[in-house]
Amino acid sequence: YAQHGYGEEALQFFQQMQEVGIIPDEITLISVLYACSHAGLVEKGLYYFNTMSQDHGIVPILKHYNSMVDLLGRAGRLDEAEDFINKMPMQPDGVTWMSLLGSCRVQGCTERAKHAAESAIELDVQLSAAYVVLSNICAAAGRWDDVAIVRKAMTDREVKKEAGCSWIEVNNRVHEFISGDRSHPQTEEIYAELERLTEKVKNAGYVPDTMLALLDVEEQNRSSLHYHSEKLAISFGLLSTPYVTPLHIIKNLRVCWDCHIVIKFISKITRREIIVRDTSRFHHIKDGICSCGDYW
Repeated sequence: YAQHGYGEEALQFFQQMQEVGIIPDEITLISVLYACSHAGLVEKGLYYFNTMSQDHGIVPILKHYNSMVDLLGRAGRLDEAEDFINKMPMQPDGVTWMSLLGSCRVQGCTERAKHAAESAIELDVQLSAAYVVLSNICAAAGRWDDVAIVRKAMTDREVKKEAGCSWIEVNNRVHEFISGDRSHPQTEEIYAELERLTEKVKNAGYVPDTMLALLDVEEQNRSSLHYHSEKLAISFGLLSTPYVTPLHIIKNLRVCWDCHIVIKFISKITRREIIVRDTSRFHHIKDGICSCGDYW
């Protein structure tokens, strides 16, 4: 329930489990906190965290604390999230700091983002996501000197950015797409379909949000934003499956905000349900509405 965007339903199911005598364990409470985090149920999340020891005899572990950092950060309560990290009874890990960094990206908090990124990199100098997210935050704030510093650090440390990759299964065969890729046998048809879709979504009111993906195209034409891997996979799916067939996409990275907007438009224009599984959750997109509620 939680990963598919049904936070309230997840909590109702948790309540039903207890009513029939099922005793929750550490993993159960991680799922409960995850549900609260992704549905914006901050007060309920705080309640479950603060009572898990008393009500269920479960001592919070690092994953529970990380869930709380994510919960507070997604709600924009960054002061509380960072204070929570500082008061943790164990050392934070890379996930802790990346959760805070991701929230700083949404809230546009550059200074706190630098601290979170530096803390994450200190734990893993090859953590490319920390550099990339910080670079995008600095770029969005117009702090190009800081962008240059981050990019130089990546070069000096030989940090390689992970390429965006998406998969879709059609007729029992898995097709892989990489951003800007032209290796698929149906490349010409796929790109023509994507261009057609791009025109349609623009006519429907879409305006590209290139600021959030500036560093994805640092050495390329900004038009390459149109060719992110999930868009290529969706275009291929539309060409290769019967009308009204749902499309199921898996991506190795988190879907960017711009692509998320485009996919919502595509779902409405084509009257297709599009389900995207990224590193954060499942996005069930239908008639221009996503199960995530646009809650990032």
